[in-house]
Amino acid sequence: MKNYDYIILGTGPAGYRLAQLLANTGKSLLAVEGGLFGGTCPNVGCEPKIFLSGAVHTARASQQLVGRGIAQPAQLDWDQLMVTKKARFDSWPAETKAIYEKMCDVAVGYGQFVDSHTIEVAGHRYHGDKIIIATGHRPHRLAIPGSQYGHDSSDVLFLAHRPDQAVFIGGGYVGIELATFLAAAGTKVEILIRSDRILRGFYAKYAQAMVDAMEQQGVKFHFHTSATKIEPHEGKYLVTTNQGTQLATDYVVDASGRVPNTEKLDLPAAGITFSKHGVDVDDHLQTNVPGVYAIGDITSQKLPKLTPVAELEANYLYHQFEKGATAPVHYPTIGTAVFAFPEIAQVGISPDQAGGEYHIEERNLSGGSLYAGLNEQEAKLTLVYDSTDHLVGASEIGASAANDINNLVPVIGLKISRTDWERHVLPIYPALADKVAGLLKK
Repeated sequence: MKNYDYIILGTGPAGYRLAQLLANTGKSLLAVEGGLFGGTCPNVGCEPKIFLSGAVHTARASQQLVGRGIAQPAQLDWDQLMVTKKARFDSWPAETKAIYEKMCDVAVGYGQFVDSHTIEVAGHRYHGDKIIIATGHRPHRLAIPGSQYGHDSSDVLFLAHRPDQAVFIGGGYVGIELATFLAAAGTKVEILIRSDRILRGFYAKYAQAMVDAMEQQGVKFHFHTSATKIEPHEGKYLVTTNQGTQLATDYVVDASGRVPNTEKLDLPAAGITFSKHGVDVDDHLQTNVPGVYAIGDITSQKLPKLTPVAELEANYLYHQFEKGATAPVHYPTIGTAVFAFPEIAQVGISPDQAGGEYHIEERNLSGGSLYAGLNEQEAKLTLVYDSTDHLVGASEIGASAANDINNLVPVIGLKISRTDWERHVLPIYPALADKVAGLLKK
């Protein structure tokens, strides 16, 4: 049995970043991967998603400007778009594996704990002084009759031919984004929402505005509706709901959420505590077993499951392991976004969370020349201030919401005042950044 200073389970953004850092220390390192090298983000997540959204946004933006300077709107060709996506991304797992093989030892297969510091991969056992679990999340699959006829988000991102009709089950950010993409390409999309709203965690008012915008794009929502069965029927599929209705469709997408990849790890064999939310860690990202850590989406922490968060945790562990850092992990101000059309983005305290000690102001952005030129009639920004008039939260809906909110992430994180901003910053005019001074208090 070979011994290693470090064993990293998973090669997604968390594991990849940590492996890059540890590879230069001269310590022995083993990377273990049973799926696609590189994990979710570059293969079936944020990277291909944002690639596809470029064409989707262009098509939708052109349609929004018909009669306002655009005579012929763009028509999204899904099949051609997927050919270009395939040409860019299909080689990435093999290329990532080759990078790993230059950095460290690699074991192909799913790692399973034998005891607290021993794992088994494809019949071979390895001992690690420190073991880092970074196996991430995967799409949840509903336990209903006919679930095998459903597809997940990964399938959609490899969908070579656009279906004429699609039913999405779930209204989280993954489902909303992918439904937006297919609808923009001409698919008739219906979405089943088990509660009364989509995008929990985002500002409810703007989530409803997203529903209104998507309905105008031809998407149909069914609220308080869950799928109870999927079955083939005359060349299509019938989705039966708890409302007693049946929806005929060509393609069913199970977008009911994501779950941590814990099953194959055999965590009980190592005595590691975990739950349906993921692996439990302390404020140093260590599990209840000394020398075993977890980072990225696999942890049970109530944090946004984002690539930058995973990479931050990898950086933190590197400094703890190799630089002697002893402070607990610190999470900065984190911005999040839904890359649909329009986008929703937010940072800091949501208006939904703002109690009596806060005050809220909404700004209509549509009057600005930039937004008027894009015919962004519904672009709005809501700001949250604390009792000392410091900006502590911002939410926006609009085609450029993610980039707009990124202007406010450092303002909130660094607690920048209007005086500080005006003294040190002179942004490009005319854009939202130029207006930031007016959003701040003296």
